[in-house]
Amino acid sequence: MTYVITDIIFIKIINKFVFKLIMGMTITEKIIAAHSGNQDVSAGQFVYADVDICLGNDITAPIAIEQFETLGVENVSNPDSIVLVPDHFTPNKDIKSAQNSKLLREFAHKHQIKNYFEVGRVGIEHALLPEQGIVVPGDLVIGADSHTCTYGAMGIFSTGVGSTDLAACYATGKVWLKVPETIKFVFNGNLNKWVSGKDLILHIIGNIGVDGARYKAMEFSGPVVTNLSMDDRLAMCNMAIEAGAKNGIIEPDDCTEDYVNGRAQREYKFYSGDTDCKYHEIYEYDVSTLSPQVALPNLPENVRPVEELSDIKIDQIVIGSCTNGRISDLRVAAEILKDKKIHPSIRLIVIPGTQDIYLEALKEGLIEIFIKAEGVVSTPTCGPCLGGHMGILAEGERALSTTNRNFAGRMGHIKSEIYLCNPAVAAASAITGIITHPENID
Repeated sequence: MTYVITDIIFIKIINKFVFKLIMGMTITEKIIAAHSGNQDVSAGQFVYADVDICLGNDITAPIAIEQFETLGVENVSNPDSIVLVPDHFTPNKDIKSAQNSKLLREFAHKHQIKNYFEVGRVGIEHALLPEQGIVVPGDLVIGADSHTCTYGAMGIFSTGVGSTDLAACYATGKVWLKVPETIKFVFNGNLNKWVSGKDLILHIIGNIGVDGARYKAMEFSGPVVTNLSMDDRLAMCNMAIEAGAKNGIIEPDDCTEDYVNGRAQREYKFYSGDTDCKYHEIYEYDVSTLSPQVALPNLPENVRPVEELSDIKIDQIVIGSCTNGRISDLRVAAEILKDKKIHPSIRLIVIPGTQDIYLEALKEGLIEIFIKAEGVVSTPTCGPCLGGHMGILAEGERALSTTNRNFAGRMGHIKSEIYLCNPAVAAASAITGIITHPENID
């Protein structure tokens, strides 16, 4: 593997010229240091790091598998570190998606990869991996999907990579990366009813813009974050990439322990930042008066409070995705929709994030509420979020969605529109047919 040796030498040469300050490390820096054989690292430094988990899905993994086959490597470095989740176009929507899924299935069988999830066991990847305890605190995780940053909610350094980087990880178990600077976001105050982690991250993106944290670590902290559930923390870190970030992260605490205890498939470690660590910037917010946020087309930074919007007619509501398809999201939506019907002009699509979430929603009667409200419930899939299937928009149609991106053409026709919100706003708007604050629903 001469190319690996060359990379290591190159990194060492570069690091001689990186200016380092002798000071404490952030949580992101500590995890990277622990995985790269360094006593300490600093922002701007290049490292070659061990990877605990590398993730691919039915869109990105086929490219990685094809690239891996060109390397002439007989076996993957560590089959237990590889996770294959066919969640985007499954159950297969066409011949191409069927071929992609078959390629994953055959690769998993050939290399004895235990963490391959077939239809019936699969979930939306970034809901599935935390739920199943596959990713654990202290890990370094890469995934050929930009929203791999989700797992930072558990005190993990996790980031999206390209499919070729994933192929290299299959062969070596390592990844080459630059240590990011860290921006700290401190939240004070008390959240109002119907305001969630989704609103906090939309508020940040509206404040700093879609490139405001470019190649930075976004570290979320403060008493408001401490009081968030793990579901809300996952939603926040999921959208760090929408501000251009390398990763999002939250220091693990009692909430983290409660979540991972009994789930974790491996030993885990809690890292915390040093008191004298260096931050690129620190933002502080008092969110006591924050209301539910809505991102208007065509960027996640185009954020306004829901009460400032009026008479915006919606054609389709989507409640689900790797951002807001967890059980707490479905509970919030069901609380608002119970004993009500959706507006005659609305199509409501509800997508539980995993099979376990679907089953729990069924046991709690949430699925019955959605169906009686005249919504439809899908098996776990990314589907409409990326304009794949299960809810494509026609020209001129508008969707209000709990997903994470609203670029032009993201969910269908280039002349369709996407508005982003939390599950409560989505459910309330499904009843009225226009974007609506949940407090206005009786």
